[in-house]
Amino acid sequence: MSAQPARPLFAEQLPAGLQTISNIVAVSSCKGGVGKSTVAVNLAYTLADMGARVGIFDADVYGPSLPTMVSPENRLLEMNPEKRTIIPTEYLGVKLVSFGFAGQGRAIMRGPMVSGVINQLLTTTEWGELDYLIIDMPPGTGDIQLTLCQIVPLTAAVIVTTPQKLSFIDVAKGVRMFSKLKVPCVAVVENMCHFDADGKRYYPFGRGSGSQVVQQFGIPHLFDMPIRPTLSASGDSGMPEVVADPQGEASKIFQDLGVCVVQQCAKIRQQVSTAVTYDRSIKAIKVKVPDSDEEFFLHPATVRRNDRSAQSVDEWTGEQKLQYTDVPEDIEPEEIRPMGNYAVSITWPDGFSQIAPYDQLQTIERLVDIVLPAVHA
Repeated sequence: MSAQPARPLFAEQLPAGLQTISNIVAVSSCKGGVGKSTVAVNLAYTLADMGARVGIFDADVYGPSLPTMVSPENRLLEMNPEKRTIIPTEYLGVKLVSFGFAGQGRAIMRGPMVSGVINQLLTTTEWGELDYLIIDMPPGTGDIQLTLCQIVPLTAAVIVTTPQKLSFIDVAKGVRMFSKLKVPCVAVVENMCHFDADGKRYYPFGRGSGSQVVQQFGIPHLFDMPIRPTLSASGDSGMPEVVADPQGEASKIFQDLGVCVVQQCAKIRQQVSTAVTYDRSIKAIKVKVPDSDEEFFLHPATVRRNDRSAQSVDEWTGEQKLQYTDVPEDIEPEEIRPMGNYAVSITWPDGFSQIAPYDQLQTIERLVDIVLPAVHA
């Protein structure tokens, strides 16, 4: 913790507001009503109590929870008219952004509009220098979740579940989504596990959903959260439980979760992400694979011809719409930038923006016998 603060990966290629955030952690359940927002808010205030600079982004536009769970003096987001940016509100030192603070309450709008609102709120906010931005994800595995994973390189995800089998089924979908998007799930919080009465421990919703997630998906850490009336009440009172009762049972579990998130994020950041760049001197796309010395080169025209989007391949029939001769042999990319942790976006001279997942780049035919320009001492 005393080392130099970590710098954000890909900082220069991120929207300005996100360039000074070191770690972005998603708290997700993929199922509503399991206490995900409670975990997100209390985790944020635990990290702040550990000395970190923290922000919370409430990504649920249809039913934002943050305005109920915290009580900032200023309950409206402000705009910086010169920069056309959003100034977050604050409560007990933690920066807050939610659609609920935008003077709108809850949204009634279609999916694509919501994705645009989320993008605008997240990327145009003046977050300043943060060690951790906690994103309270909305339930599900649809448009909004995918948009968030594309806008920002999420460092890690914390999964929230309850003991029921039904909860496990939904959470499993979420874990698979994060896995596909190369976001490591570092912890599982099994909420509403048990309560103690008459000297005995009761498990009203059964047992095993959380441990099943850990075993099946190899997630390293499981935290059992008991049913506590104070934890529920604090979510409605506007003061998080870890602030109201810092020595309580729930606070101690959140402290353990906070330590886990700090340690796992530090470990993840040591792993270098796949780097994709264009080398103009040899007219080739260079791919550097993480955790190895392997790097390989791809012909730009070959990468463009391997596009699998609906513009190049018919989604219903699988018929190739983009023909080999449609792509000039000497085509060069104009820009290559990361998309989350799982792909790059390549902009071509004709204006087409191609999403190329790292997994796909590794299967494309490689250039051999590349002669690199000599480096003179």
